[in-house]
Amino acid sequence: MNRAQRLAQDAAEAAEVRAYQTDPDVVALRIERVRRQVDWMCWSGIVLGLAFTMTNVQGFASAGTRPGSLPWLAAWVLDPTVSLVLLAILRAEQVTARYQVRTGGWVRRAKWFTLAATYVMNTWTSFTAGEPAAIVLHSVPPLVVFAAVEAITDLRDKLTDAVLVAAERRPAQQEPAGRRVLFADYLAVARESWTPDVEVTPAWVRRATGCSRGLSPRLARALRSEVADD
Repeated sequence: MNRAQRLAQDAAEAAEVRAYQTDPDVVALRIERVRRQVDWMCWSGIVLGLAFTMTNVQGFASAGTRPGSLPWLAAWVLDPTVSLVLLAILRAEQVTARYQVRTGGWVRRAKWFTLAATYVMNTWTSFTAGEPAAIVLHSVPPLVVFAAVEAITDLRDKLTDAVLVAAERRPAQQEPAGRRVLFADYLAVARESWTPDVEVTPAWVRRATGCSRGLSPRLARALRSEVADD
């Protein structure tokens, strides 16, 4: 094998590797791994931040009570009450953001209210005492939690967009003549296969058109929009 033949063989192998690396399903798998890492790190920071605020909120709620008394013990319940509501909202947003479903205004207001309540209860004593160092110390954890809960939803949404962009840039299959199968072609096939008794889901779209897993959610949304308009 001469040098040109070796180069041609290397080029063919590189093209095959790149084809797999840019395949929408492979890209989706890699993004899913990144999504899990992002979720784990953000959730760890949020939980640790809320745990830090628990003692400060308890001190705020139990001010003037005798240690060990019933009011003093009941004060420990206040912070977990607020934190559990916040964590429930974040857990729901974790699922909705994955499928790019927007939540209503009450969900966002509830999230902001729980965060604001945690911040006020955590820093009130420091503000009334006029201690700048304590204000900074007790402000950082709630503000980090606030920034994290806003960022994590947007990050999940953008990671889903990354999967869809990868699916758009490289179609999953080609027609026998070698012409690329475009999004409009897949949508036309799905439109012809659809009947009123069929629920349009990504799984159904994949069966009907043979498109990739990464492209099927976008096709399903487009077809559902057309069906709703009709």
